Amino acid sequence: MNNLSRKGIILAGGNGTRLFPLTKGVSKHLLPIYDKPMIFYSLSTLMLAGIKEIAIIVRPIDLNNYKRLLGDGNQYGLNITFILQENPNGLPEAYILCKNFLSGSPSCLILGDNFFYGSGFREMLVNCNKATNNTIIIKKVKNPKQYGILQLNSKGEIKELIEKPKDNLSDLAITGLYFLDHHASAIASSLQPSKRNETEITDLLRDYLKKNTLFYEVLPRGTCWFDMGTTDDMLKASEFVSAVQNRQDVLIADLNEIAKINNWIK
Repeated sequence: MNNLSRKGIILAGGNGTRLFPLTKGVSKHLLPIYDKPMIFYSLSTLMLAGIKEIAIIVRPIDLNNYKRLLGDGNQYGLNITFILQENPNGLPEAYILCKNFLSGSPSCLILGDNFFYGSGFREMLVNCNKATNNTIIIKKVKNPKQYGILQLNSKGEIKELIEKPKDNLSDLAITGLYFLDHHASAIASSLQPSKRNETEITDLLRDYLKKNTLFYEVLPRGTCWFDMGTTDDMLKASEFVSAVQNRQDVLIADLNEIAKINNWIK
């Protein structure tokens, strides 16, 4: 891996069809999760990792709304670039769309509907950002059939990646947070569409796996993860934020607070 600083990518395109009619008039990632827009939670994750240069992939119809909300990111000590996506064609497309933005830098890709919170999470993010490994973040779950999963061998190394397995082959779900090197864009460009007529992130990761350059980190014990793709998951995430903020008198995903702690703003 080269010595360029890692850049962040937030995938916030898509039509949010699982949330119709909520998303008929607004991007899913602008919907509220308790007291903040959904995208604040993924943006805060990149900030906690120490990443300042961030591309946000959005639909053309939503661009002005995102610009009104975030501007160029300077108020948070960030440099935000918006990249347009006409139609979603699979997660690897993010690396193709961001090829010029990355310009040879390693990256951290996060899905715009991902929510993480817990003790030890920030330390893990900082370590992944500094490391030269290609690292995917995983978590043990009760319902692995809903996710892409990792299978490990007897040595605890990655054996296989499987998208939404029919059998409970593993309880290790891939969360949607990827720290990859500067080859990701080239690999993504070489992928063929699957039966869903989309390129698959598992195919991209398998390329790294074949070269023995793919590793994983398990979310620290007690770290909460929500995939906010349904109204039920959005409600659970909102209730979680409300409970933590009001009972513990702390803030979750407050971009000003994180920027201040990082010494990016006064």
